[in-house]
Amino acid sequence: MVQVRTFQPDEIAPGARHNAAAQGLAAAMPRLVVSARRIAASVVHGLHGRRRSGTGENFWQFRRFNSGEPGSRIDWRRSARGDNLFVREHEWEAAHTVWLWIDTSSSMAYRSSLAEDSKAERAVIIGLALADLLVRGGERVGILGLGAPTASRRAIEVLAQRLASAPAGSGLPMAHALAPLEEGVLIGDFLAPEDEIAETVRTLSNRGARGHLLSISDPVEETFPFSGRTEFLDPEGAQRITLGRPQDLRAGYAARLQAHREAVDAAAAASLWSSGRHRTDNPATGALLALHAQLGAPVEGARL
Repeated sequence: MVQVRTFQPDEIAPGARHNAAAQGLAAAMPRLVVSARRIAASVVHGLHGRRRSGTGENFWQFRRFNSGEPGSRIDWRRSARGDNLFVREHEWEAAHTVWLWIDTSSSMAYRSSLAEDSKAERAVIIGLALADLLVRGGERVGILGLGAPTASRRAIEVLAQRLASAPAGSGLPMAHALAPLEEGVLIGDFLAPEDEIAETVRTLSNRGARGHLLSISDPVEETFPFSGRTEFLDPEGAQRITLGRPQDLRAGYAARLQAHREAVDAAAAASLWSSGRHRTDNPATGALLALHAQLGAPVEGARL
């Protein structure tokens, strides 16, 4: 099966391009931190903590009594007001751990003239802003493979420093099963082979952990606007393709891209993970809000 790839003209050797992508992202990190803080601050006042029932001292809500539950759980004072039985639930106070993974592979360095940020830069902005929102809500956040999770209010700076000092990554995380009460958030372009994406999600969710995929794309990757003689270069290899009339391939490209995306969505849904997409010419705020809403929400192959 043909693998979907992003191509761009470049004269740098593959290994050097890989290192250059990491160095470029590290150099841009101060700007990305500022952007992440600004975006998180713009939405934080309209969000509430990810409240859920569990062990704790604070009242959360009443809910209908379910047949088969112990009768000792019934709140008789509330139930006396009507014809239904109710249970008093408390808010779960244990901190939750969310593991981020941000794709920093060479294909993520792509940025067309239609976008303000490269795919990697936008992924970092959304990831760091999400981390800020989560730690404000009392959660712990870490980056897969880059140290222990943190609950520090300086999570943006802590995680940004780890990302800046890390070498460029591959197109998928090194997968290991997450704990049942942990969540994974993977942000990248997900242009790897479909079977590898599916296997990564299966491994991460093997113990029941929930998760979310956010695919980042440049508008050029969506529209394939090329016409006339054009040379394409695989950003993660040495393959070059020169096409005289790339516009003739536009319909086939769109169909293959759609099929690949449907396979990514199916890989997420098979493990009851959510999936969504974000274009770098759109505001990051919308993707951040949708992603935050999915965390802790019931997921049945939901789309972001």
